[in-house]
Amino acid sequence: MNNVLESELNYYLKHQNELVKQYAGKYIVIKNHVFIGNYDNELEAVKESAKEHELGTFLVQKCGAGNQSHPQSFRCRGSCG
Repeated sequence: MNNVLESELNYYLKHQNELVKQYAGKYIVIKNHVFIGNYDNELEAVKESAKEHELGTFLVQKCGAGNQSHPQSFRCRGSCG
């Protein structure tokens, strides 16, 4: 996992309880320690977020309690930031 995504995952973990209250079961997108969206599935989250943000600069995370929804590590081809 690159440093950007690791930092975003740490942000998610720090705020997981409050995010789960609002977005349990959704795929949320975090960039620069800011929540930027929620989606019903992972593909939609990536496709919609990539319209405005470069791939590798945001985290898509399934929002769930405990450690059931993480960690997942995704790689991308080329430079991810």
